[in-house]
Amino acid sequence: MKHILKTVDHTILKATTTWEDIKILCDEAVDMSVASVCIPPSYVKRASEYLKGKIKICTVIGFPLGYQTTATKVFEAKDAIENGADEVDMVVNISDIKNKDYDNIGKEIKEIKKAIGDKVLKVIIETCYLDEDEKIKMCEIVTMSGSDFIKTSTGMGTGGATLEDIKLMKEHVGKNVKIKAAGGS
Repeated sequence: MKHILKTVDHTILKATTTWEDIKILCDEAVDMSVASVCIPPSYVKRASEYLKGKIKICTVIGFPLGYQTTATKVFEAKDAIENGADEVDMVVNISDIKNKDYDNIGKEIKEIKKAIGDKVLKVIIETCYLDEDEKIKMCEIVTMSGSDFIKTSTGMGTGGATLEDIKLMKEHVGKNVKIKAAGGS
């Protein structure tokens, strides 16, 4: 069980999240020895001071729909790292996928990875909105763009991780990119 917990991002991203909720999440994460806590960007600095390096902190940028401009996402990413984040989960603009604006998606991922340096980047593609060809294309783009992970979902969409999606991603993502299943039921 411990080896599974080491892969879990203990997460709270609901609209009504309070500081008390964040402290409880952080304490649980430390007790369970999970991979990280994933929290709203507005709590990163405070959580960093609270945790004092006991566990990694992950936050989200472009959340939850990915509609922000690349410049905004880069700013969000840099700000998160400066405030103590160890990992960044960025949401791809789903409209860019639907419009087949793959060059823009690749450039955006590269810019964000450059902005955060050696910190971990997870690219959320929100699989519930994509057809199979789009999922395969996103595996290719994420691989070519230098991301550390491809992630299935924000947990805010119409569905989460499915076994079929994980199998498809495993088949099409590069060997240097890990897969993060999220929002499954």
